Amino acid sequence: MLAAGTLRPGIVHLGLGAFARAHTAVFTEKAMLATGSSDWGIVGVTQRSDTVARQLEPQDGLFTVAERGSGAAPLHVVSSIMEAISGRDHPETVVDRIAAGATQVVTLTVTEKGYRIDPHTGSLNTADPQVQSDLAGNPPQTAIGQITRGIQQRSRKGGGPLTVVSCDNLPGNGELTRTLVRAFAAALPAAESGPLLAWLDANVTFPSTMVDRMVPATTSGDLDAVEHELGLRDEAAVVAEPFMQWVIEDNFAGDRPAWEEAGALFSTDVAAWEAAKLRLLNASHSMLAYLGLATGKETISDAVGEDAFRKACGRMMAEDALPTISLPAGLDGGTYCAQVLERFANPALGHTTAKVSSDGSQKIGLRLLTTVRASLEAGREPRWAALAVAAWMHHVATTPAAGLNDPLAAELRAALPAERSAASVVPTLLGVRSIFDAGLAANTTFTHLLTHWYRIIDTDGLDGLRKEITHD
Repeated sequence: MLAAGTLRPGIVHLGLGAFARAHTAVFTEKAMLATGSSDWGIVGVTQRSDTVARQLEPQDGLFTVAERGSGAAPLHVVSSIMEAISGRDHPETVVDRIAAGATQVVTLTVTEKGYRIDPHTGSLNTADPQVQSDLAGNPPQTAIGQITRGIQQRSRKGGGPLTVVSCDNLPGNGELTRTLVRAFAAALPAAESGPLLAWLDANVTFPSTMVDRMVPATTSGDLDAVEHELGLRDEAAVVAEPFMQWVIEDNFAGDRPAWEEAGALFSTDVAAWEAAKLRLLNASHSMLAYLGLATGKETISDAVGEDAFRKACGRMMAEDALPTISLPAGLDGGTYCAQVLERFANPALGHTTAKVSSDGSQKIGLRLLTTVRASLEAGREPRWAALAVAAWMHHVATTPAAGLNDPLAAELRAALPAERSAASVVPTLLGVRSIFDAGLAANTTFTHLLTHWYRIIDTDGLDGLRKEITHD
């Protein structure tokens, strides 16, 4: 633990949820402890809610990480967060902190939808009401608006270079973040955009990263268990698996923490690590979530405990994904896939299928459809990836309107036919162009696989899936 009162601010982190606290904050504290530096205190910013800021404020930024599962370490009180700000309530303060001369790195974990991406263009959704408000000069509420306005203020004050590090599960997350920030800057009036873009291009870098640690939502039972072990009540405690990984592109505009001393890997091939995680681990997570929801499994460990689902995941990784992925040096595909299934089987995490299923329209393209396209292009049937997509379709079609947690929920519900059979639902959802391109929608191999699996899920349920998967 870092000595109280010694931290100096060096990082602003946007999106101070459980994952950031169990991952980025832990890596940063370990890096400072390993090097004896106190220059990388984290100014944490909550985005949509002020809950975490309110929890951390009376605790001087301290919180507990409770590892659960085989190989778990003892409770760890993390001390790298020196300030917690509600970005919703104090957006000007966020801009000031990003612009401050001491700040050298901005990190962010705001989830896919927090980037305000236009699904049709892949760039910033300038039609988003909050983006429009940020562009109009109001105190910025979006992460991209806060970053860009912070860079703008920094440029006007003669601040030094800045590095923006995305830690969200998006391919090429560094280049994507750069694209969105530049799009925001370019949408400003010409008198602002020209100088800002020139300064940004000369002084700001956006390295890509791959992050990995399973961090479920903290329950009241988790807080009670931490209180019993720690002897103190910690409302900001988080629960995580023992596994933790961070791969970072070494493209920093200025100084940075020695994260490698904490176990991070600096690589020139982050894209390969990203692809492996998205199309193996994240794809399997989604598959288990939707199959679990269709068959009454409440947690991911329950779903992977179903032999048929574990087999389907293993075959999706081995037969659909691995043949179409170029693995990074040092990563053994078979070992990694086996490790994925073992991590999902950890019952202590309590990762719910409902939680993992959220925002599916934003996830299946990156996690599953990339594998589907690559398999079809190689002349192979994406049998198992199609099962996962069909299970997502079934989830969309059978979840009550109020219960569908997805940014495209209204569009999806409006598109659905009155009759929810495979023959009706599959072609209808394939027609949603913000998710499926015309080529995939017209591919008869993919369409037939989706219809086949949807019919089994919808008509025969768990018994039908067991029979079909086990005897395949």
